[in-house]
Amino acid sequence: MNDTTQRSGHPVISATGLFTPAETISNEELVASFNSFVELHNTRHAAEIAAGTMEALQPSSVEFIEKASGIKSRHVMSKAATLDPETMGPRWPERSNDEVSVMAEIGIAAARDALASIGRDPEDVDAVLCAASNMQRPYPAMAIEIQQALGIEGFAFDMNVACSSATFGIQTAADFIRAGNARSVLVVSPEICTGHNNMKNRDSHFIFGDVATAVLVEDRSLAPANHWEIVGTRLKTVFSNNIRNNFGFLNCATPETIGTPDKLFVQEGRKVFKEVVPMVATMIVEHAGDLGIDPATLRRLWLHQANSGMNRLIAQRVLGHEASEDESPTVLDTYGNTSSAGSIIAFHQHSADMAPGDTGLICSFGAGYSAGTVFVRKVA
Repeated sequence: MNDTTQRSGHPVISATGLFTPAETISNEELVASFNSFVELHNTRHAAEIAAGTMEALQPSSVEFIEKASGIKSRHVMSKAATLDPETMGPRWPERSNDEVSVMAEIGIAAARDALASIGRDPEDVDAVLCAASNMQRPYPAMAIEIQQALGIEGFAFDMNVACSSATFGIQTAADFIRAGNARSVLVVSPEICTGHNNMKNRDSHFIFGDVATAVLVEDRSLAPANHWEIVGTRLKTVFSNNIRNNFGFLNCATPETIGTPDKLFVQEGRKVFKEVVPMVATMIVEHAGDLGIDPATLRRLWLHQANSGMNRLIAQRVLGHEASEDESPTVLDTYGNTSSAGSIIAFHQHSADMAPGDTGLICSFGAGYSAGTVFVRKVA
């Protein structure tokens, strides 16, 4: 561990890492599973439906999913159970307390990918932040488990700001470095989003996928020659019930309440679209102006991967024209919505071609509402 006493630094992004589950579910597979569930449900409740005391469920379709979201496929940690009409959610054997947890396991894999990409040893890292939309347990912190498995000294803690967890984590790491409290910080975002999705809800059964990302934020004195200067970060939150998940020990006191619809992901999609798009576009433009950056000159936007329509409109408002795939790359079609990891996947996969001096934006937005902007400039 580095001695950070009485030092201050200049934070940069040195590396990123990615873990992608091997299993995938296509829209065709997902629709077949959902429609089988719908048929079973309507058959089992035929009497109530006929009496008018219950509404029949409606089937889904590939066309509906792609029009609503732009998603075509997603990676998952537990395919068979998620597609089983009797289960409709991920399942895996419970691990003992002495085994690495599922969430920590994929976070460790992403962290190791980031460190290996620049030949960095875990011993060189001072802190670990596990920034994700849902934690596997309240405590011990997932971050401390990841820290222990990697052999990192220093400190670690969890943080949850839903879909903006990773960008909030990047600013927190940058602030530690500016203050001299750390010189190298791993921001790890293991997102097992299928675990908190309601696969029985036609409006949202297709949204989420699973993944883990890692971002290594360091003082520039430690960074490799090829790195990203963090030009500026900004965070914003506005309370809204339009995206909500009520799962928690205080409101899941009985077995009967666990897994009920309001304990899983729910949203008012149209309201979210209408309210979040202008909020985020305005935030980006104003933050760019405060940094002396003309938004129209941004080389690339790595936006939150939740909905292709939202990204298209936000990018257009920021750049002043409809963005090309090169200007605003998409991973949503193959990964689905991976919550806070989405914009980091886009950055990880679509940044190597940037030239020194190019400026781009990592941006998240989602439940809370929460939004985070991280302006970066390529250094080589």
